Amino acid sequence: MEEQYGLCCYSEIRPDQIGLGVHIEHVENKSQNPARTFDYSNLASSALDSGTDLHAFKGRASEVFGGHALGKSDAVDINRFVSCHQPDCGRFFSYLSDGRIVPADKLSAQDEDRAVYSIGLLNLNSPFLQNLRQQWWDELQLLFEDHIDQDMSLHCLAGIDLIPRGKQLSPFFSLTRMFFGEIAEEVLEQNSVDFN
Repeated sequence: MEEQYGLCCYSEIRPDQIGLGVHIEHVENKSQNPARTFDYSNLASSALDSGTDLHAFKGRASEVFGGHALGKSDAVDINRFVSCHQPDCGRFFSYLSDGRIVPADKLSAQDEDRAVYSIGLLNLNSPFLQNLRQQWWDELQLLFEDHIDQDMSLHCLAGIDLIPRGKQLSPFFSLTRMFFGEIAEEVLEQNSVDFN
């Protein structure tokens, strides 16, 4: 989790902040490609501990996401899947104020298909995640407006959630980065933070 700044590789939640565990995720399923089972470049830390958290979601299969999503139990079309290890994976997605994740604007037809496929496969619009993202967006919006009204620094506000603290980030880094737009890019550049 340290290499991922405490964030789930797929959802960008901070499992430790909401009482969830993690599991080691095989980006390409080990049943599909056993040779990659211990390939470090195929492993990532994903939310939802197999032993404890899945019981909490019992009867709510539509809310299970990431490596435990129903779609991920089948073979992954690795040519269509947007891997969390892909350096530019963030360019495929955009976030809406209602908490949904959608394909980013101006993608090629092939890249839009990859985004749609990955969102569906990982159930990234699970009601659980959508609710958390909407709450995060609403909080950012309130703070943003408050900072505007009181003539406070938006750069400082953005930095609170975009700059790592002790090898950890706030949840929903990509949503926050998109929300603040150019301000976010300036904050990251000024603080020599490069996540690409």
